[in-house]
Amino acid sequence: MNQETLENKLIVFTVNENEYAISVEQVGSIERVLSITRVPSAPPHVKGVINLRGVITPVIDLKSKLHNESTEYTEQTRILIVHLETITIGLLVDGASDVVDIQRDQVEAPPETVHSNLLDYINGVVRLPKRLLTLLDINRLLYGTEQQEIRQE
Repeated sequence: MNQETLENKLIVFTVNENEYAISVEQVGSIERVLSITRVPSAPPHVKGVINLRGVITPVIDLKSKLHNESTEYTEQTRILIVHLETITIGLLVDGASDVVDIQRDQVEAPPETVHSNLLDYINGVVRLPKRLLTLLDINRLLYGTEQQEIRQE
């Protein structure tokens, strides 16, 4: 993992009762679930698009992408608006809980026992006093052909 690029503030969110985190610098906003318009022929984890303050933004269901299950909407369900290199996307999550400050020495390599397809998307594990956070690599999560699919929508 590249220690120099790790920021000290992370947004913590839950997917399938697991706590994940990404750099606060990648997140533009956290939104309540808006009306999502389905896109024909989109992969199952691409929920559709939303109109976010006049900008059409694709929405990815992270539970579907990571765990092959659909997110059930509750009061806590949120859409994280994430900025990648050239695109902005929404990530549908079960809930966004808080922002944490971390030190670089709190980040460890992911355990090798993690399911192999999930391991591709993990930057590391953040060890906090009473919890562990899985640090996601959003660029790898949406790498290559998926970013192409999202751009075309």
